[in-house]
Amino acid sequence: MPEDSPLIRSMRTAVEAAPGDVPLRLHLAELLLDAGQPDASVAEVAVALQHAPGDGQARALMIRAMGGPPAAAPTNAPATAPAVPAVPEAPASAVPAPAPRAGFDWRAAADQVGDVIPPRFVEPPLTADGYGDPGDAAAWDVSAPGAPGGVRLADVGGMQEVKERLEAAFLAPLRNPELRRLYGKSLRGGLLLYGPPGCGKTFIARAIAGELGAGFLSVSVNDVLDMWIGNSERNMHEIFQTARRQAPCVVFLDELDALGAKRSRTQHGGLRNTVNQLLTELDGIDSAANEGVFVLAATNVPWDVDIALRRPGRLDRTLLVLPPDAPAREAILRYHLDERPVENVDLGKLVKITEGLSGADLAHLCEAAAESALLDSARTGTVRMIGMTDLLRAAKETVPSTEPWFATARNVAMYANDGGTYDDLITYLKKKRKL
Repeated sequence: MPEDSPLIRSMRTAVEAAPGDVPLRLHLAELLLDAGQPDASVAEVAVALQHAPGDGQARALMIRAMGGPPAAAPTNAPATAPAVPAVPEAPASAVPAPAPRAGFDWRAAADQVGDVIPPRFVEPPLTADGYGDPGDAAAWDVSAPGAPGGVRLADVGGMQEVKERLEAAFLAPLRNPELRRLYGKSLRGGLLLYGPPGCGKTFIARAIAGELGAGFLSVSVNDVLDMWIGNSERNMHEIFQTARRQAPCVVFLDELDALGAKRSRTQHGGLRNTVNQLLTELDGIDSAANEGVFVLAATNVPWDVDIALRRPGRLDRTLLVLPPDAPAREAILRYHLDERPVENVDLGKLVKITEGLSGADLAHLCEAAAESALLDSARTGTVRMIGMTDLLRAAKETVPSTEPWFATARNVAMYANDGGTYDDLITYLKKKRKL
């Protein structure tokens, strides 16, 4: 870099004393450009444009400093004057592009003026299929088998009856390839988990994926539905294409009543088309299309799911997931209290008085007990442990969130149990004397 002349050094001192003086800074930029220092000139003009983005002289000087054709903007032009081309307007093909100057750092120059010069492109790049919305298969996140945080059925506390039914009706045929080939059982399957909210349906779905050694792809209504016509169906197709490419893979459809609601009750044509697309994907293009793809779904209101989704060959098996039993409640309470300061906690007593609470209710109970101890410690200025008094008070104040669900499910089980779909629910209600 050439040494600054005395005039340039004096101008630098003046600019440092008055950094907001745009004409002074532009004069310094002119001197730097005439002295063969275009990089330094660009830096000074960029700062000037930050103070006066519409300054015509600054823009013309920026073009000169970056190697463009000179612009005929008068030195005394007002700050709002637009830049005026120095040559008559000509076809683009007649104006050669400026040749890059050797040694000039164009990337650094672009970074310096990036906040005052509009971007070259404003639209996001199109995907390979020509759509502007990047909904390709790479956008779906599939948890790999054995990934950190993966769970198996052994990690599900209690619920032995649920595990046994899963093993007999779903897992055992898929774990034994010889028997499967002998009996002509396809490596496909569909299972609908239903029950009151907060009872661990999603956790069980992840555990099933762990048992199968399969990837896990969780899908919610927000992942599928789109405001543009046709995009929802395309999203559904891409989800299943991703699962097929990464088989074995479990596709978990959360809140199936939103994704596969009864079409007879759906007013919007787009939602009906989405259900139709889901039916098509469950069937597969041919008999082997979904080989290695296991479809699990969860819902709190199975009676609102389109009946076509539950015909044989689709989600033809159902499993009732009830509030946690005693061993499961003990495991849940132990998990939520494990990292908290507790003393003399009688888990056996807590398990007895929390019957009917969901897993989410038990988590809230532990949170409420911890909050009580925290507030008490803040008031007294002495930190104390969480004790049985806090937990018993929280248990007394926690109302089971499952009761409204059972009130609705009871009527469905009594008057709409076509084909014995809700026999398990009726058995449970009779056992609890709620029927």
